[in-house]
Amino acid sequence: MEQRLSMVSLGVENVAESTAFYDRLGWKKSETASNDAITFIQLGGIMLGLYGRGPLAEDIGIEDSARTDFSGITLAHNTRSKEQVDDVLSLVVNAGAKLLKPGQDVFWGGYSGYFADPDGHIWEVAWNPFLEISENGAIILPD
Repeated sequence: MEQRLSMVSLGVENVAESTAFYDRLGWKKSETASNDAITFIQLGGIMLGLYGRGPLAEDIGIEDSARTDFSGITLAHNTRSKEQVDDVLSLVVNAGAKLLKPGQDVFWGGYSGYFADPDGHIWEVAWNPFLEISENGAIILPD
């Protein structure tokens, strides 16, 4: 298996409303690949899929069980500067996200904060002084 993550699918309550939230962030859906049931958004070298929670659970073959505040998974958006963390957090809150933790210096030497999108998916917005971000937005880990 090649070492690659190709797509992240988020189970959402309302595909149109979730699509509108990410659109307010400037993330544009693929008009060709998307339809009323699923939205695909190109994120650098991976895709984000917004798919109804119930249909996603059905596709997997599991029950759509009760939600909890924390699923054990977070998504991350790394910024190119410490200042950009607060800018992004402000943008997402103005677009309808819930701020969970404001940007602050963190124990590992960076600066980060957290928000939840309208469906409760938790995102970290972080500046990591130990990572390089390429011109096309790819994270480059040190050797």
